[in-house]
Amino acid sequence: MKTYAEINEKIKNGKAVVLTAEEVSELSKTLSPKEIAEKVDVVTTATFGAMCSSGAFLNFGHATPPIRMEKIELNGVRVSGGLAAVDTYVGATDCNPASPAYGGAHIIEDLVNGKKITLEAWGKGTDCYPRKHIKAVIGKDDINEAILYNPRNCYQNYNVATNTTDQIKYTYMGTLLPKMRNAAYSSAGELSPLLNDPECRTIGLGTHIFLCGTDGYVSWNGTQFHTTKPVNEFGIPTSNARTIAVIGDLKKMSSDFLRGAYIEKYGITLYVGIGIPIPILDEDLARRVSIRNEQIETTVIDYGNGNRVLGKTNYAALQSGSIEIDGHKIRTAPLSSLAKAREIAGILKAWIEKGDFLLSEPVRPMPTGTSLKGLTALDD
Repeated sequence: MKTYAEINEKIKNGKAVVLTAEEVSELSKTLSPKEIAEKVDVVTTATFGAMCSSGAFLNFGHATPPIRMEKIELNGVRVSGGLAAVDTYVGATDCNPASPAYGGAHIIEDLVNGKKITLEAWGKGTDCYPRKHIKAVIGKDDINEAILYNPRNCYQNYNVATNTTDQIKYTYMGTLLPKMRNAAYSSAGELSPLLNDPECRTIGLGTHIFLCGTDGYVSWNGTQFHTTKPVNEFGIPTSNARTIAVIGDLKKMSSDFLRGAYIEKYGITLYVGIGIPIPILDEDLARRVSIRNEQIETTVIDYGNGNRVLGKTNYAALQSGSIEIDGHKIRTAPLSSLAKAREIAGILKAWIEKGDFLLSEPVRPMPTGTSLKGLTALDD
C-alpha cells in the first residue's frame, strides 16, 4: 500500500514515476499488476469530447444605478435570469432558436479567447434596483467571476450509435446514415478516466484534475450517476454509468481544450478536455489501469428504431475503423478526439513530473447502489 502523502512527497522531490494510461496498458503486457504497483506511482488518464451538460457561472458586477437582471441575453442568446441580481448561468446548449448554430458553448469559448460579448438585460425595477434595462460590452477581464461548472461530464462508458432505418437520423451522436452505414462512439477507450478507476476508488469530491488547460476539481458525482449497469469480466460497465461534476476558473482556461460546436440538426454542445491522475495505491488499482482497448466492451444501440440493443463491441474494434454486428460491417467514427486525449494525458504527466501538480485525496467518495429514474408524462 502507498498513501497520497507518500506519492505527493515523491512528486515534490521529482522522484515519482508517472505513466499515461496507454503507456501502462502497454507495460502490462510484460509486467504483473504487483510489479506495476511497485514501479509506478501515478497514471494519467484523459478525454476530450462533447459534454452537453456543461456551463459557466458569470458575475457581471453592478452598474449605477443598479439593476436586478431578470431577463439576460449574451450576444442575443437568452441565458438564465434566475439567480441573484447580476449573476447568470450560461448553459452550453443555450441558443437563440432563430440562429441555432451559435449558443452558450460558443459564448463560453469566446470569453476564454478574450473576445468581447454584448450583454443586454432587463428587470422590472425595484426600490433597491431601480434600473430596468442595461446594455454593455464585456470580456472576461471586465467581470468579477467566470466559473466553469459542469454537472455531468466524463461518462464512464457510452453506447455506440447506429441506425437500421432507411432514413438519415440527426442525433447528439452525430448524423447516422441509413441501413447501418456508419456508427458513432464517444470515448478515449483505455485512456478514459472512469474506465481506469471503474469503482471510483480515487475519484471523488475534491479530486484535483486537469480541466480545459488549467487546474480543476471534481465537485460532486455527476447527474445521472448510476452503478447498476452490468459489468464485463474486467469490471467495466458495458454502457453509460458513472459521471462526475467538475469546476474550475474559466478565466485561466484555453480554447485548445474547450470548444463550442454545433451538431447538425441537433444543436450546440461544448467540447471539454479533462485529465485525471490515478494514484497507484495498491495492486488492485494497478490491475485496473492496465485495462486495454480490446478488454473494454460497450453496447451498440439502434438510435433509429427505439434504442434497440444490437450487440456489443470493444474499443480496439471501434478504433480500427469498423465493427461487425449481425453480419454487417459498419464503418466507425469517433465524436471525441483521441489525439487531444493523448495530448492532455501527456501534459498532466509533465505537470506531475515537474512537481507542478499534486494529488488530492477525495474528501467524500462517490455514492454506491444508485440507479436512474425517468419521467412519466401526464398525457401518456
